[in-house]
Amino acid sequence: MSRAERLLDLVQLLRRHRRPVSGRRLADELGVSIRTLYRDIVTLQGQGAPIEGEPGLGYVLKPGFMLPPLMFGEDEIEALLLGSGWVADRADGPLALAARDAMAKIVAVLPPDLTRRVEEAVLMVGPGRPLADMMQIDLALVRRTIRAERKALIAYGDGEGRMSERLVWPLALSFFDHVRILIAWCELRQDFRHFRADRIGRFEPSETRYPQRRAALLKNWREQEGVPSPR
Repeated sequence: MSRAERLLDLVQLLRRHRRPVSGRRLADELGVSIRTLYRDIVTLQGQGAPIEGEPGLGYVLKPGFMLPPLMFGEDEIEALLLGSGWVADRADGPLALAARDAMAKIVAVLPPDLTRRVEEAVLMVGPGRPLADMMQIDLALVRRTIRAERKALIAYGDGEGRMSERLVWPLALSFFDHVRILIAWCELRQDFRHFRADRIGRFEPSETRYPQRRAALLKNWREQEGVPSPR
């Protein structure tokens, strides 16, 4: 591995950690000596990377530091293509368009050799039915409500078609191959509940914020469901 590649790996490793991480752990994950790790951190700091910390206390990369897309490797490009292709093919209109636009922006700044990799993609998304055709509600509206941390009134039908009204705190949308699941706190049940999006007949956002932060609620949901944190 070249030093440039190692420096890039170090930035990516720091980006995965939200809290300070020890130099010893970073060195072990990179497979280098602690002395090399300290030199690499000094080099990155000298090049403008906002890395804070010191030996014995740990290091953290401040949010907002960007690397040019031309630094993507072949596997990373293929992962982006596969993920963007799946979203473009299976998501609702606004999200599908966002996936295509994002990929176009990345491809526009790639060097020629990586651009050819995009054109000769090894991984492809198989055929499937866009689930947007099955929805009675606007998933873009659901996403905006989640970001705003607002309560919502929903009309929900169970497996036998019986409808009930619920006041919920929408937390996330989970994407499966054949269904979308709204993860929410249900005021009626006083617990987390999972609602199939295709069974929600009405979704009405309110102006009322739910009383806890979404990040804290999601953390509690993950602990309750045994779902690992994304980082």
